Amino acid sequence: MKNIIFMQDIDVKRKKQAFNTKNIGFTEDGKKHDLGKGAHQETYDKLGDSAVPLPQIHGRRWPDGISPYKYSIESWKKWAKNNNSEVVVMEDLLCPTTDMGIAWQRHYAIEMLENEGIDYDQILIVDSDTIVHPDCPNFFELTEGKYAGVHQEGSMDWCGRSLEHFSRFVFDGFMMPYHLYINTGFQIFNKSHKQFQLDFLDFHNQNKEMIDWVQEKFGVGSEQSPLNLFIHKNNVDFKLLPYEFNMTALYQKEILDEELTFTKCGWIYQYSQIPDNWDNKKTLYWMKKTYEHFYGELID
Repeated sequence: MKNIIFMQDIDVKRKKQAFNTKNIGFTEDGKKHDLGKGAHQETYDKLGDSAVPLPQIHGRRWPDGISPYKYSIESWKKWAKNNNSEVVVMEDLLCPTTDMGIAWQRHYAIEMLENEGIDYDQILIVDSDTIVHPDCPNFFELTEGKYAGVHQEGSMDWCGRSLEHFSRFVFDGFMMPYHLYINTGFQIFNKSHKQFQLDFLDFHNQNKEMIDWVQEKFGVGSEQSPLNLFIHKNNVDFKLLPYEFNMTALYQKEILDEELTFTKCGWIYQYSQIPDNWDNKKTLYWMKKTYEHFYGELID
């Protein structure tokens, strides 16, 4: 049975149609499925294009309209072919981002796959600003059937403040160990975690107003810290994987250089936390350079 690599690439060059979880639209190896309008469509139509992040997922602005996500997705497709896996790309919002942020919407992954009749063993949710090394070991074999992720690297001050604010205002003071805090841009789970995912989404819906307030007030993210806290509050059996399977903070570790030193230090590279990158030109530069280093020129 194959494992699934679940990614997001919300194209806003056209207006998105919103889908409910019983009528999901996404792509599987390039096949597009237009399965009809969801429950939020009337609201979505009223909001117009402002309901969609501009001009790419997470609201980032890509230089010259070129998205680096294509490099990420293609690298994962190449890895998947050699590792009994399949890439599934979510291309449509399930509801307006005013109702639920994009990072939260990906937690419907199990329902999306089931509604499409796609069977699987495990699911990796991975951010689309990553490149995977072609020789990356099969990390699915390391999870022991547990929920798995990689420790967050970078600004631990930000992580600490994020945990503290969400703990105080959303989790009634519940706190988790700082050293177990993961980056949710790489998380693995399986069918046994379906109820956990549904409970996490219900938690969002019940606490949406306060979650949004914490993000707007303190600028400490939306989904990452709540997921970390929710995992530990519910005593989910968890497996912490080594840093080389989700290498964040490349610049801060002084390995983001023209020699691509980071490619000698691990397997999966996430291009975040790059200074002076307001127009995201550096993100595109490094993703393209890394992809071509491993796989050659990407021809559309």
